[in-house]
Amino acid sequence: MPADARLVTAEELEKFPDDDYRYELVEGRVVRMSPVGFQHGHTVVRLTILLGGHVQNMSLGAVVSEVGFKLASNPDTVRGPDLAFIRQARLPAQDLPGFWEGPPDLAIEVLSPDDRATVIRTKVEQYLERGVLAVVVVDPHDQAITVHRRSAPRVTLTAADDRLDLDDVVPGFSCSVGEIFG
Repeated sequence: MPADARLVTAEELEKFPDDDYRYELVEGRVVRMSPVGFQHGHTVVRLTILLGGHVQNMSLGAVVSEVGFKLASNPDTVRGPDLAFIRQARLPAQDLPGFWEGPPDLAIEVLSPDDRATVIRTKVEQYLERGVLAVVVVDPHDQAITVHRRSAPRVTLTAADDRLDLDDVVPGFSCSVGEIFG
């Protein structure tokens, strides 16, 4: 982006035309993201069923997909994880217009073949710096899951019987890698 290019606000991003792309805002700069492929979409749905079913059955909060979370202002940063969890105590009594102000409790990013490691690393760092309790990066191609927490070493799971345990963020939630990639 040229040095003299005008930065975009979260409010302006919300008014972008509805097209076949998803957008994020990183320090006022618009980042266009391509539509996702089948493997990505299938993995997101499997995670939605597992996590969403647990959250709904236990009345723990809300699981949302591709919701914009405003993580910073002036310049604005809005990230849209593939899936996110918000604890019940943080949910508003009524729908609020615009992007969610602040971080989710859990952010899940499912990698696409064109995702660059540096971009994913930056997202994870931004999420954790802004208060996300855990960030889960799911790699459908390698069938690997990496869990990042602010005050703990990252954990990578690759075996089908390895357990993704998110009890510290989503009480009682755990599933095997095999359930996700099955």
